[in-house]
Amino acid sequence: MSVSKSRLRLHARLIASVALLSAGGAIAADDVSPILKTAMQRDLGVSSSQLQQYLQTERLSQSLEARARQQLASNFAGSWIERNDDGSFKVVVATSGTAKRADLTGAEVRYVRHSLKQLQLIQSALDHQANTRVPGVSKLLSGVNSWYVDPISNAVVVSVAPGADEQAVDMIASSGADTSAVRVVTDVGTPQTTAVVRGGIEYRIPTSQGTFVCSVGFPVRRGTVNGFVTAGHCGTAGQNVNIGSAALGRFTASNFPGTDRAWVTVNSTHTLAGNVSNYAGGTVAVKGSTEAAVGAALCRSGRTTGYKCGTIRSKNVTVNYPQGAVRGLTETNVCTGGGDSGGSWITTPGQAQGVTSGGALPAGSNDNCSVPSSQRRTWFERLNPILSQYGLTLVTS
Repeated sequence: MSVSKSRLRLHARLIASVALLSAGGAIAADDVSPILKTAMQRDLGVSSSQLQQYLQTERLSQSLEARARQQLASNFAGSWIERNDDGSFKVVVATSGTAKRADLTGAEVRYVRHSLKQLQLIQSALDHQANTRVPGVSKLLSGVNSWYVDPISNAVVVSVAPGADEQAVDMIASSGADTSAVRVVTDVGTPQTTAVVRGGIEYRIPTSQGTFVCSVGFPVRRGTVNGFVTAGHCGTAGQNVNIGSAALGRFTASNFPGTDRAWVTVNSTHTLAGNVSNYAGGTVAVKGSTEAAVGAALCRSGRTTGYKCGTIRSKNVTVNYPQGAVRGLTETNVCTGGGDSGGSWITTPGQAQGVTSGGALPAGSNDNCSVPSSQRRTWFERLNPILSQYGLTLVTS
């Protein structure tokens, strides 16, 4: 394949950009359970007063984003929660226009080059490239871990495994995407699905190859039928699942790759609980499923690494697993490990967010908890699309 001068210039510019990526409703801190408050302060490194201020900022972020989308229209470039140097939090709204008439009191407005719509078109071009099944495409994607719109850097970020920057350059060039807003970053590892009734607890999938373990997402109902949502890569429709040695139920519907969604029908002998295990002897109540903003704090529950917290880094991420690309995932800096797949993601106010899909795990490791949070990548499938697709109702406390 010949290499044009323009392609060489693209290669040089993208190679120069390779770097490690740096890093609901809200309620008052007094309404947050003491165990949850301790976990948030531990994993986010905040004091009690900073947690209180964060919760106020989280509440504000939802109304400001809605207002910004309406007032900025096609110039809207995203919004997020950001931490200041003094440990306090603020809401940032980005616009590709002048925003002189926008009433966004309470937010810091930043002026950027690309609108959210423009960045989404670039991601769509990369998605199309991943879905194109022609000779050479599989090789082209090898080593390319994920791609997503990052409003904070006003770019589409393409993450690659160590040493795979050449593949990213080729993929981007072949997609025909506008490369002026593309950044290439290097991960510490490669995406792995972490597949090795209460949110976060273990369940088992017996197969002819052995028994695999995953984690419960959230208890749900479809009419009078009880069940729970989990990751699609954990099992296929018709597979039986156990809790300990007892029969729990079976996969009723499952999809992976493309999405990573499934729901399991639970036998009538089991009782559903509208909460999530905090792996400290208690539970966290599920109050609803309002989606949190980029930068928002949340925690994850799973059978391998327990209850861990962090923040949302990006949304609508496409992750290139060995089995195929999964679109629409949310990326966080929360650690995860093998067997956590399918487990619960929940915010401080008890808003259910999704189920664990996977994480970029270092070679030879079963988790990424030893990786610095600024370099850590873990993804979850959003809950509300799962509920909508399968006609399910979330069980709440």
